[in-house]
Amino acid sequence: MTDAFDAKSLIDTMGAAARAAAAELAYAPAPAKEAALNAAADAVSAHLTEILAANAEDMAFGTEKGLTPAMLDRLKLDEGRVASIVAGLRAVAAQPDPVGTVITEWDRPTGLHIQRVRTPLGVIGVIYESRPNVTADAGALCLKAGNAVILRGGSESFHSSRAIHACMVEGLRAAGLPEAAIQLVPTRDRAVVTEMLHAVAYIDVIVPRGGKGLVGLVQREARVPVFAHLEGICHIYADGAADVEKARRVVLNAKTRRTGICGAMECLLIDRAFYEAHGPVLVEDLVAAGVEVRTEGDLLKVPGTVPAAPDDFGREFLDMICAAKIVDGVDGAIAHIRRYGSNHTESILTEDDAVAARFFQRLDSAILMRNASTQFADGGEFGMGAEIGIATGKLHARGPVGAEQLTSFKYLVTGDGTCRK
Repeated sequence: MTDAFDAKSLIDTMGAAARAAAAELAYAPAPAKEAALNAAADAVSAHLTEILAANAEDMAFGTEKGLTPAMLDRLKLDEGRVASIVAGLRAVAAQPDPVGTVITEWDRPTGLHIQRVRTPLGVIGVIYESRPNVTADAGALCLKAGNAVILRGGSESFHSSRAIHACMVEGLRAAGLPEAAIQLVPTRDRAVVTEMLHAVAYIDVIVPRGGKGLVGLVQREARVPVFAHLEGICHIYADGAADVEKARRVVLNAKTRRTGICGAMECLLIDRAFYEAHGPVLVEDLVAAGVEVRTEGDLLKVPGTVPAAPDDFGREFLDMICAAKIVDGVDGAIAHIRRYGSNHTESILTEDDAVAARFFQRLDSAILMRNASTQFADGGEFGMGAEIGIATGKLHARGPVGAEQLTSFKYLVTGDGTCRK
């Protein structure tokens, strides 16, 4: 184990290398970044066997550590998930390069021509837990936006992340870009996390990707600016004007497709009018699918449901568990979400345009949906190729954070011997 001094020395060394790489990436041509990402995708495909073997080590470690089935699902890689990593890398590679894009431009009566142009943030630190695909997603998006990145993966995904990172470096090398553009912390030592959070001389922004404990730690201790990714306490509200068959499909998908992702539904709100028209069909579907539904009132009459504890509303289960409640119309749903939500993703199921508009207008979560599963709260599904996380704050980046959100801007001002009166 390294001590705190060694951790600081490690981050100082990695940070200095990242700063140098970021200076070069800021003007790296778009074709070079595209080539690096496609070469990395080729490397991931070529090293499938090694990546799966590394993941098997991590799965054994996670099982021994007592990770929940949902967390083990986050950790697990198979051929299909590795193929998704490859597809994500190629999708990011094919996107337009955001660096240098003119966001807007205008002329002033003084004769000045002013442009607002996208520019890289610099060095990004990404601290994440058990999902090894973040190694590729974060590395790709940071590189596309002209940033260097220091990745600190979770202890559970240590071997998988190293195997994927080696492929990212192979891509950088093939394209002639600095290998320090994508660095992975080579130790499980938690002292490194503290040093990253304090590394204001090297890191421009920290992105935490994980559970409430990790995000809370980062927000409390970071001296570096943070793109907050809070819990995914996602709600679905079934309005009285919902189409019952659409609602049944969406609710089941939102809870059961993958329970361990931040876009999984954690609370189902049912309009009393929907309940009176259709009964507890949505809850019955969930119970039949093996979901433990924690609820109250009339919904407890459904066989298989259990009484909800006070803290079950506003809880991220990340498992085959959800809360459910009957509310009085859209305003009841809005009030509940305002009280218990995490400003991540909410979906309304309704055929009434006015009700949907009210839901959209009066809630301020990063993502609001209508007649769609909250499992679509994902940068890849938004056409970003991948995401570095879902930002739930309101400053700079919000919602899925893709390459464009990993840029800032500068002003380019052109005159012709122009002087101010």
